[in-house]
Order: sequence, then structure tokens, then C-alpha cells
Amino acid sequence: MQVGINLLCLSGFIEEQHLGQLRQLKDLGYDGVEVPVLRGAPEHYAWLGGQLDAIGLRRTTTSVIPSADANPVSSDPTIRHAGQQHLDWALDCAIALGAESIGGPFHAPIGQFTGAGPTEDELKYGAETHHAMADRASANGIYLSLEHLNRFETYFLNTMEQARAYVDRVDHPAFRIMYDTFHANIEEKSQPRAIRTLGDGMGVLHISENDRGIPGRGHINFAEVFSAVRATGYDGWVTLEAFGAGLPELAAATRVWRPLFPDFDTLFSESITFIRNGWAEAA
Repeated sequence: MQVGINLLCLSGFIEEQHLGQLRQLKDLGYDGVEVPVLRGAPEHYAWLGGQLDAIGLRRTTTSVIPSADANPVSSDPTIRHAGQQHLDWALDCAIALGAESIGGPFHAPIGQFTGAGPTEDELKYGAETHHAMADRASANGIYLSLEHLNRFETYFLNTMEQARAYVDRVDHPAFRIMYDTFHANIEEKSQPRAIRTLGDGMGVLHISENDRGIPGRGHINFAEVFSAVRATGYDGWVTLEAFGAGLPELAAATRVWRPLFPDFDTLFSESITFIRNGWAEAA
């Protein structure tokens, strides 16, 4: 497996000022980083990819649907087209970055609700869009890892039963699911059972504590998570997700208003030790 870290703990947009912390992550033994692709142009991500190459870090990305005006599952064809264009942009940036996977909830706008679960039409529109996106991604050596969210952040994809059915509906070898322990802690009665339900559909494993702070300091049973994941044969990205003191791009949806870890040095060093030890002990 490879250990990564979601850089949303630093910022929603990674710039030159963050390069020192990226070098620190490499020195601590991280294999790669999960780069937020929320704004900017492919040229910026090409520059960042060059910097990551020089540091020696591999990379994946995380993206979202930014608004109801660019929703790929909308019943309005104009809005749906705008959503597809947004996903094309996210893929352009990931290609420029040299990413291995595109993750995140790029299915429906975060924090927007219809008063019901996903309709058959919404599932159909989403599957068509994600199948086409997976086609283009795979042609560029990238796979998709669509993230489920808890019911307070989205209505589209909440449980692993839904996620497994959606993987089968999209039906593309480059389409997978980003399993997130924070969201599963809310929605699933048993994380090991949820992981078994997803099976070989996992693309990225997000390690996120119940308060989104440092893993191992909360109440999620990561020992059973690691054991269940290893039992599926998964051997890909195991990526830390912890949030800082407020992200303008996501705070309104995720309700992250306060620091969830004491400092970056503690977050970086304690988390990688916890993940590597937990994975090894689950063998």
C-alpha cells in the first residue's frame, strides 16, 4: 500500500508557500499527496506536478461539484452539461498534475438537497457521466474514486450498499469508490461489513477520525477497518484526511469551524506512524 495525505488540511489551493511542508511529508515517509482541485487552471497543476516530481511525491486529487448550476445529475440538460464541463476541467487538471486517481464527491453539489434520495433519472445521468469520464481518465492512466458522504452532506451516495450498486451501474474498470471512515462511521452499522460489501470496488481508502482530527485519538476502530480492507486484497492508497481551522471552499458544507489537531508537525508524524503500524498489525 501507499500512504498519502489529503492536502485540504493545509489549503484548498496548493501554492509555492506550501512546498516546505510537502518536503516535510516526504521526509516523514509519505508516498504521496492528495491534491485539492477546486479552482485554478491546468497550467498551475502542471507546475505543481513538476514540484512534486522534484520532491519525490506521487499524487492523487480530490474534487467536488461546486454549485447547483453545474450539477451532472440535474434534470436540466443545460445544467447537466455545465456539470460535465466542470468534470472535464477537473480531469484536465489531474492529467496536468500527473495524478493516479481522481477522488472526492464529484457526483452532486455538497450540502444541496432535494428532500429525497437519488431518483432513477439522477442515477442514470450520473452513471452516464461517470462512465464517459472514466473512459477519458483511463486513456490517460487515471482511475476514478468517487466518494460517498454522510446524509448531512449529500443525498446521492451514502452507504456501501448504494456505492456497490453504483459501481455496477457505471460498469467501467476505471471507476471505483473512495471509502471514507468518517462518513461510514455515521452511515454504517459495521465498517467491516460495509467494506466487504464494497469488495473490489475500493479505489482509495480515506483514514478519517470521527471528529476529522488525528486518527487514533477518537473512537473509530481502525484495527477492524485495516483488517477488513486487507482481507479484500486491497493494496492501494491509504490516505489521511484531517481538516484544519476552516476551509472557505468546504466549511459551509462540512461545518469545520475549529482546529481539529494541535499543529501540523503532530498531525503529520503521528498519523503516518498510526497508519503504517495499523496496516502492518492487520496482516
